[in-house]
Amino acid sequence: MTTSTLKSAGHTEGVRRPGRWLALSVLVLAVLLVAVDATVLGLATPFLSEDLKPSGTQLLWIGDVYSFVIAGLLVSMGSLGDRIGRKKLLLIGATAFGAVSVLNAYATSPEMMIVARALLGVAGATLMPSTLALIRNLFHDPRERSLAIGIWGAMASAGAAVGPVVGGFLLEHFWWGSVFLINLPVMAVLVLVGIKLIPESKNPAPGPWDLPSVALSLVGMIGIVYAIKELASHGPALDAAAAALIGIAALTWFVRRQLTLPAPLLDMRLFRHRGFSGAVLADLLTILGLSGLVFFLSQFFQLVQGRHPLEAGLAELPAAVGAVTAGLIAGLVARRFSVRSVVAGGLAAVGLALAVLTTIDQHTDYPLLGAALLVVGVGAGFAFTVTADVILSSVPKEQAGSASAVSETAYELGAALGIAVLGSIVTGVYRGFATPAGVPSDTASAAHESLGGAVEASGALAPETATALVSAAQEAFVDGLRIAAGVGAAVLLATAVAAWFLLKGQKLEDGVEH
Repeated sequence: MTTSTLKSAGHTEGVRRPGRWLALSVLVLAVLLVAVDATVLGLATPFLSEDLKPSGTQLLWIGDVYSFVIAGLLVSMGSLGDRIGRKKLLLIGATAFGAVSVLNAYATSPEMMIVARALLGVAGATLMPSTLALIRNLFHDPRERSLAIGIWGAMASAGAAVGPVVGGFLLEHFWWGSVFLINLPVMAVLVLVGIKLIPESKNPAPGPWDLPSVALSLVGMIGIVYAIKELASHGPALDAAAAALIGIAALTWFVRRQLTLPAPLLDMRLFRHRGFSGAVLADLLTILGLSGLVFFLSQFFQLVQGRHPLEAGLAELPAAVGAVTAGLIAGLVARRFSVRSVVAGGLAAVGLALAVLTTIDQHTDYPLLGAALLVVGVGAGFAFTVTADVILSSVPKEQAGSASAVSETAYELGAALGIAVLGSIVTGVYRGFATPAGVPSDTASAAHESLGGAVEASGALAPETATALVSAAQEAFVDGLRIAAGVGAAVLLATAVAAWFLLKGQKLEDGVEH
């Protein structure tokens, strides 16, 4: 055997790390759980409200503070993982996630619940960038890495869809705290198996962790996300404007500081790479177009078509099936055709599926809705998997945590923008419906707040009046949903065109990295 052959064999053995697929299965547990946890609370909210009796403002904070903290800390935690070790940060975060889940499950007051949700957000922010960065280190063969990223993305999609199903099942059999306690066995497996199977990786020369940059990133992201959500909920207001100004100022200062630091928290030069910037922008706009619509579609299934929580969760499963299937073959398809054709084609498919949803009404049969959700899942699965691969492939291994965090931050910001922009459209159209005759003013006021409020308020009315009120509210909600679907379709189709140009010439790596 020649010397070169020996070197090649040794290199390949080093590249194809034993146990890497088992290690991947442990990593995706964390992704699955964070995705489930982000969606499961919505179903538990009515039960939690009855038990803890939070005020309206407290209830909003219980729902929002988790995403606020995750959005604010993702970049900082990705950078911290690059410095202290991604495995170490993942295991610390997983342990904390399990412990804080118990605090959530047994919260005895609204204030305790808000603090517990915030701490869960801190732990969650350590998990997502660490998992994707560790995949970059586990899989050096680009083809294997594409498949691994596809599995990672598929589990994130599956978690978001499975959350309502799991939550619906638990809430029909146990008390609301059970939706948090399911985290414990999963995190225990992750920690115990992860200690043995996941290799450590970090930047060998990271420089210090700049605390002022951490603070600026946290203040900036929370300010922006808070302003967006307030604008969606209550319209233009002084506190939302102040939060937006503080957020923009903090993020501007953050960017300027990164450009002057010898070892920045986030290397802004990453954005000079057209493929990296194009992939991040595509992710942000895609989630913007999708998230608000998916959020309101679950209400459509329950409050307009009268499905139970478990049935509504199952109705959304075609999206997860499509995303899982597409994610597993996305890398192969992108190499067979091209990165830009797969990403742009996937986004265009999602846009066209959303355009179909502009035709729905209260009595639309499920086959049309299920088919549209399946196409949405397939298109998103192709697009997200390939853009994640592009983002990781565009940066040196040492910066994998920071790059992963940028990708996740785009996702969180896109979700907040989507719910704000599309949510304000649905809410604006909904509140304009005409109240039927015979409905008292206080009941009409409650009914115009939300569709759920209309259904609840109708319980105090005579049967004929109640039916007329609910019917008018449902019709207005569906009108808003159709317009939001049209806006989402336009955003996705425009993003598909942008991706076609921004990802021109971008290729996934082929063969083994050297």
